[in-house]
Amino acid sequence: MLKLLKYLRGYRRESITGPLFKLTEAVFELIIPLVIASMIDTGIAGKDIGYILWMGLIMILLGVLGLLCSLTAQYFAAKAAAGFGTKLRNDLMEQINRFSYTELDRMGTAALITGITNDTHQVQTSVNLALRLFLRAPFIVVGAVIMAFTVHPGLAVIFVLLVPVLCIAVFGIMFLGLPVFRKVQSKLSEVLLIVRENLTGARVVRSFAREDDENKNFRERNNQLKELQLRAGKVSGLLGPISIILVNAAVLLVLWSGSTEVESGNLTQGQLVALLNYMMQILAALVAFAFLIMSITKGFGAAARVVQILEVEPTIIPEPGNHKEIHNSTVVELKNISFAYAGAKLNALRGISLRISRGQTVGIIGGTGAGKSTLIQLITGFYPVKEGKIWVNTKKIGVVPQQAVLFAGTVRENMRWGKADAQDEEIWNAMEAAQAKKFIEDKGEGLDFLLTGGGKNLSGGQRQRLTIARALVGEPELLIMDDSVSALDAFTERKVRESLKTKAKRLTVLLISQRVKTIMNADILIVMEEGKIIGAGSHEELIGTCPVYEEICGSQLSGERREVTS
Repeated sequence: MLKLLKYLRGYRRESITGPLFKLTEAVFELIIPLVIASMIDTGIAGKDIGYILWMGLIMILLGVLGLLCSLTAQYFAAKAAAGFGTKLRNDLMEQINRFSYTELDRMGTAALITGITNDTHQVQTSVNLALRLFLRAPFIVVGAVIMAFTVHPGLAVIFVLLVPVLCIAVFGIMFLGLPVFRKVQSKLSEVLLIVRENLTGARVVRSFAREDDENKNFRERNNQLKELQLRAGKVSGLLGPISIILVNAAVLLVLWSGSTEVESGNLTQGQLVALLNYMMQILAALVAFAFLIMSITKGFGAAARVVQILEVEPTIIPEPGNHKEIHNSTVVELKNISFAYAGAKLNALRGISLRISRGQTVGIIGGTGAGKSTLIQLITGFYPVKEGKIWVNTKKIGVVPQQAVLFAGTVRENMRWGKADAQDEEIWNAMEAAQAKKFIEDKGEGLDFLLTGGGKNLSGGQRQRLTIARALVGEPELLIMDDSVSALDAFTERKVRESLKTKAKRLTVLLISQRVKTIMNADILIVMEEGKIIGAGSHEELIGTCPVYEEICGSQLSGERREVTS
């Protein structure tokens, strides 16, 4: 938590003003029992209606002033806490966006979502409560004891004895509850993970008719969370009864001792009432302080998870100006690349060396698990290279991922992810090249057609064409297409390939596919198997020299002419 206090630097005035107004409110609250004592001893005892009304007005005035101070303190504390939370969430978002896939895989999406939402909210709430109550509660306890000594030093000793006992009871219960609260937060993250998996994988769940199994799994985890929350509630529930028992015992002791003092004339009835008021103020302050500590403790747990995210060092850090000088005609060069995913025993890529020249169309083919997508993720910087070197001689890279991802909003807004200031004409040109223009025009709203989250109101092929268009809008020098035409029919795919070919003079294309027809006309074909390049050359060169490529062609081009002769 202390590491996060830097986010309050811009709110120093509010962080100081809020507690000060809360202390001022506490001062008014401590004066009120003395006013009550005076009203009883002078006004009521003497049946002086005027004096009673006067004391009543003073009490109302003190109450109004206390309310104004409390509202002011609330305003400044809320402003500081809201600013704290906003700055913290902004930094978390920036940090998460710096993560490579390595950090995302290791930490997990559910943990990151919980960190930027629930954990940050918990820390913000703790800061708000701390600014309002952290100084006020101890001040009330100490102030009430001091005021009790001004009323009657002998009976004030009971206060001195009561406060440590109350503190032991209150904080003892609190420490009993801390492990349970930590478990509650951990279990909550598990429940969030299940919810996320079921939402993102809803189609898979239903395709395999696993709704009942997933519901059962969720109910089990949710019931475990409920049991932990009930345990935490039971522990917290002990606080009120035990505190009230102790305070009532102290009240009885004060009444018993005070009645003797009243009879002997050493204590007035009003002073006895004032002492009882101070006793109740101590109880209220300690209970409030205990709940504050519980909230702050939860905040410390949440803060630890937030700090863990903020302190992660991204494995990929851009180093401008520290690149190998490569020939201007070379766009991508890989030298002896090896890579393994976190926790994997075997490398996903082994000894990959490759050079791609400007304007070339390079096709990469291989079976499932051959390492095609892994290679692309290294080139695009999504994962750090473990062994070897990668040089990319351009900053204008367009990537069309395997899974077509679109965002809620208009088509125009989605296309401008490729280029923020893209004009409508540029967007239409890119969409025409991606064979997406016609079906968008048929929607009747043009570029204002509203896409739902993930583009779920489009077919799979339409989503793929829009993601290709989005990449083309950015006018990339290097276009990477990772099996991104798999949902297109043969005719549409051919039209897309022809459109890209017209751009070949100024566009370098890296095309990954499991379909021979998609990549067979590329300038260079790369054949991969088990993380290695086992063949490179044109379609004609690989036929007869690369058994794996021949096998792929044989299975996909059965009955067709596979070998091109001059």
